[in-house]
Amino acid sequence: MAIRMPSVDVVLVGFGWTGALLAKELTDAGHSVLALERGRGRQTVPDWQTPAMHDELKYAVRHGLMQDTSKETLTFRNFEGQEALPMRQLGSFLPGTGLGGAGVHWNGQTYRFQESDFILRSHLLRRYGAGIIAEGLTIQDWGITYAELEPYYDRFEKICGIGGKAGNLRGAIQPGGDPFEAPRSDEYPNPPLEMPHASALFARAAANVGLHPYPVPAANASRPYRNPYGCEMQPCNFCGFCERFGCEHFAKASPQVCVLPALEGRQNFELRTGCQVTRVNYDRTSRRATGVTYVDARGREIEQPAGMVALCAFAFHNVRLLLLSGIGRPYDPNTGEGVVGKNYTYQTMSGAAVFHDASVRINPYMGAGAAGMVAQDYNGENFDHGGLGFVGGAYIAAYMTGGRPIQHHPVPSDTPRWGADWKRAVREHYNSTVAISVHGSSMPHRGNHLDLDPTYRDAYGNPLLRLTFDFPANDRLMSDFLTDRAMEVARAMGGRAEASRRTGHYSVVPYQTTHNTGGAIMGTNPQESAVNRYLQCWDAHNVFVMGATVFPHNPGYNPTDTVGALALWAARAIRDDYLPNPRPLVDA
Repeated sequence: MAIRMPSVDVVLVGFGWTGALLAKELTDAGHSVLALERGRGRQTVPDWQTPAMHDELKYAVRHGLMQDTSKETLTFRNFEGQEALPMRQLGSFLPGTGLGGAGVHWNGQTYRFQESDFILRSHLLRRYGAGIIAEGLTIQDWGITYAELEPYYDRFEKICGIGGKAGNLRGAIQPGGDPFEAPRSDEYPNPPLEMPHASALFARAAANVGLHPYPVPAANASRPYRNPYGCEMQPCNFCGFCERFGCEHFAKASPQVCVLPALEGRQNFELRTGCQVTRVNYDRTSRRATGVTYVDARGREIEQPAGMVALCAFAFHNVRLLLLSGIGRPYDPNTGEGVVGKNYTYQTMSGAAVFHDASVRINPYMGAGAAGMVAQDYNGENFDHGGLGFVGGAYIAAYMTGGRPIQHHPVPSDTPRWGADWKRAVREHYNSTVAISVHGSSMPHRGNHLDLDPTYRDAYGNPLLRLTFDFPANDRLMSDFLTDRAMEVARAMGGRAEASRRTGHYSVVPYQTTHNTGGAIMGTNPQESAVNRYLQCWDAHNVFVMGATVFPHNPGYNPTDTVGALALWAARAIRDDYLPNPRPLVDA
């Protein structure tokens, strides 16, 4: 029998970015908040200090900060009818585990979405007509506008100490920034990072072919900074150990650096680690949750009553908990009916490489997670899609994140995979190769979805989540077009240019991005979405769902800025409108 704990006002499932932000905003208003994190606690000191944190084998290769697939994983297939098999080791994406979640090991690349992204279906129909949306694409509007979300983008960027240069300040285009961005209410809180040589070479070539490069907005601090919560950040020292690693310098924005210090010591906040939530306790009759059930670090089953539940885990886990708990109607790809599991999207990645001779020295080991230059000319609706056969787009960028010895050995495609010639090529190209990233959008397709696997179970006896996904024809056409544009920049840089194209079926084996989105999407009605515009479940008004799982599609940008802005938007609605008078905030 489960042990029953005293009730709290709010229980948070997961403690990464969204959990931390909700905890701060709701405890500010006097509510009792309990955060349940499945992994262990960890802090900058002592967990991420050098030299231990600069262990590439442990953290980058063996995924020391990531989800343990021996306890919980998912199954995968490309299409219905194909057998889904468990993902036995991490590859294509790297969900975090432990305090801070993936907010610990991210790179810090922090982009806002476009105005058109939030009203994508309406925008496309208005600009191009119905024929622009290919059969099978389930594109829909988000139920919120950029203008409504903009103040929360601004607040999240100030919490994270983002360094960058505004391109559109209150409607006025600014030199040095992104001329395509939607209007901003304020400049970034910090200036851009210093620019690596490789990124500067890219920027010059991109400008020469007519693009508009600007510094990547970075959550790697460019100077000492105190955020609105009173938390301190220190300047990035370009150590080259950013993605897949914790930051030892208090320089990369994370929940531990930017939020948790403001929560410590609060009597109305409690954090419990080692707590695996197995279900939300859902009363179907009253259509509300009564709390959650979890297994603690001692293996005891605990029932935690709460007035409100917020799912703040990684995108996959939020969807799985909804399905395991019976909240919302599961999506059926055959009929198109149901909402939980619908519109799973990813990111469509490709790129190019420029192999210079030894006279070009870029010193790749001096890197930061978001150090680079980027051009948005072919992202989203920044260009005319008429006659191209696809919607969506990608940014084209050159980052310098670090030239670590195990994973960084760029060589031309005709190089042998091992032996003396491979070693010679690594020596020749390590210090003179520039990589260009094409970071593409992912449009929802009727067949791509999440559901519970009928065969495989986790360490607690619960069904695994099943991922059914392949790249739609729309996204393949987009990727080919954008890779051609990247090759134009690559050729303008001189040297030997090679493309890395998106080919074949999607595979979970090679790493691509950890930008998994959708499955519990937001929208304007319960027939098409799992949550409303305030991220409140249509079927349980005291359950809110955070994170990229609410995205109806995935634009060609990194999702974290929008994840943070939506969490703050929802926190305001919960604090000011919901908790004083619990009810559905939007009529069904």
